[in-house]
Amino acid sequence: MSSETLSVVIPVYQGEPFVEEMIERLEKTLKRISGSFEIILVDDYSKDLSWILIEKLATRKPFVKGIKLSRNFGQHYAISAGLDHCKGDWIVVMDCDLQDQPEEIIKLKQKADEGYSAVLASRHVRKDLYLKRLFSKIFYKFLSYLTGHQHDEAIANFGIYSKALITEVCRMRESIRYFPTMVKWVGFTTCSIEVEHAARTTGRSAYNFKKLLNLAIDIILAYSDKPLRLVIKTGVLISFFSFIFACYIAIQWFNNKIEVLGYASIIVSIWFLSGCILFTLGVVGLYVGKIFEGVKSRPLYIIEKIT
Repeated sequence: MSSETLSVVIPVYQGEPFVEEMIERLEKTLKRISGSFEIILVDDYSKDLSWILIEKLATRKPFVKGIKLSRNFGQHYAISAGLDHCKGDWIVVMDCDLQDQPEEIIKLKQKADEGYSAVLASRHVRKDLYLKRLFSKIFYKFLSYLTGHQHDEAIANFGIYSKALITEVCRMRESIRYFPTMVKWVGFTTCSIEVEHAARTTGRSAYNFKKLLNLAIDIILAYSDKPLRLVIKTGVLISFFSFIFACYIAIQWFNNKIEVLGYASIIVSIWFLSGCILFTLGVVGLYVGKIFEGVKSRPLYIIEKIT
């Protein structure tokens, strides 16, 4: 048994069916690893009875701490709130729906003891619905291409992280939060191991295709300038083909092969170039909008209650 303190940070949204079982399984698991641990449950403004259960658990079990956010800020903001309040030498981040199995923490800690600052859980067999796996695959392919960094769809938030690594992550106060990318950016010695992924027993994931797409756009705007580079390349290509087409028209004119000057090509060109201009302005506008959000320096989250 380790003498190091373990902290487990869990964002909770609509977690009423899972919270009590999760705490029971976590308590049994963590007692096998360390004599000192804490479990931080961050309620991201759930609409069910999650917070009431968290308060009851915190009353019965001194190692349980609850944080209730003032509104729904999002999973990665809830994780940030938990990380800001944890005190462990090692920090575990996991979801509340029990698909991340508490018993796998033992394997993660054993691997971390080999000298790694972060050990990520790789879900080699994902027990999700087909549509969720499909949306997730599209999301990570899209994200990998536009950020220029490879993102493994088998790896999410579940993992164990050293205090030094989490301290650096907490220093990153930008307004757009995505925990896996932040961990990757700070560096440190990292590895991944395969873990057992459990099927969801009730309810459905809060992430649908629309939310995944919006999350991907936010991450791309926060961590990559590739969309701007693609716009520049597209502009160069359009200019090149326009020049070739202009040369072709000039040759046709000198050879007296243009009898009637039509308007179709002019109209098509105008609409096409107008679309390109609007698209370019839209991409630049998104970046300006995110800069505008960032310079406001608003808090990442607001805590309504804490146990």
